[in-house]
Amino acid sequence: MLLKHLHLVHFKNHSGADVSLGPQVNCFLGDNGSGKTNVLDAVHYLCFCKSYFNPIDGQNIAHGEPFMLVQGDFERLEVEERVSCGVKRGAKKQFKRNDKPYTRLADHIGRFPAVMIAPDDAALIQEGSEMRRKWMDAVISQYDRAYLDALIDVNKSLVQRNALLRYFAENRTFDASLLAPWDARIAPKAAVIAKARKAFVDDFLPGFLSTYAEISGGAEEVGLRLTTHVNDDPEAIAAKMHQAQDEDRRLRRTTVGIHKDDVVFTLGTHALKRFGSQGQQKSFVVALRLAQLAFIEQATGVKPILLLDDIFDKIDEKRVEALMKRVTNGTFGQVFITDTHLGRIPDMFASTGADVRVFEVHQGEVKVQTPSKA
Repeated sequence: MLLKHLHLVHFKNHSGADVSLGPQVNCFLGDNGSGKTNVLDAVHYLCFCKSYFNPIDGQNIAHGEPFMLVQGDFERLEVEERVSCGVKRGAKKQFKRNDKPYTRLADHIGRFPAVMIAPDDAALIQEGSEMRRKWMDAVISQYDRAYLDALIDVNKSLVQRNALLRYFAENRTFDASLLAPWDARIAPKAAVIAKARKAFVDDFLPGFLSTYAEISGGAEEVGLRLTTHVNDDPEAIAAKMHQAQDEDRRLRRTTVGIHKDDVVFTLGTHALKRFGSQGQQKSFVVALRLAQLAFIEQATGVKPILLLDDIFDKIDEKRVEALMKRVTNGTFGQVFITDTHLGRIPDMFASTGADVRVFEVHQGEVKVQTPSKA
């Protein structure tokens, strides 16, 4: 899969940009704040219907402008497709494929897969379980539509069930019969999610371990495992939810379910968050993302776009150079990279024979620096 052309209007600090992209490696170079990361975020918008960095659409419109437009021309499985996202202040987002608006944005997820590696990925390790569930959900949703539909339904139902629990507390009343319909709706969908998450972790782990060993030189053992209090039996889930009603009533929220799952990252037999060095944690996250890319390609038959934002913030130059060589050996599809150093990444590709297109970004303007082969 390739993104051949990108068109931006009033997107963040880009008043207007038309960028013809190379099929292999596209480097966006410039100072901090120049807008190079915004180019990668625009690609993320086209693939996921939202920004990677700011999910509030109106805040991605350039200051003082009434609207924004992000548009891309893709080649997917040898078919040309155009994707566009338009946002007007105070209006609903318009997301289209081949000029036809989506009735459900969920129908777009997974059609144009992508993987972003960004400096704030450290939150996957450092922050709470919600971040790791979102990571897991984002991967599975790109190849399993039933999972995504079940996840959307469960999340909406949990909002309603929790609102009911708060209503009970605020009005000093309780009626278990009013919770029962929500339990009956949530349990079968939660079972679908539980089964898919377990299968994902089991299938994902070998590729991840191999990727980490390659990046780290096999210096240490790492792992990841799913922790959950439910299984893929709808009746068992419903029974656990019923048993937890007193606790739910006390805490005013649903305390049992797939929304409490976590993925535990380990270094040896210890928690990576507590015992991993900064370098080990960075290598872990990069390996996680690269294994994610390979996993999605295997599941969908489409090579995802790889978005590398400020990769030198994550791993040292020697490992970046090894990564760049991997990028050019056919393992990856199209790659987008940002860096503040104008020559560092292009120089790394100089001996590879890669098709590299280099852009210099300055105050929201994108200019081709070297459109030829390295």
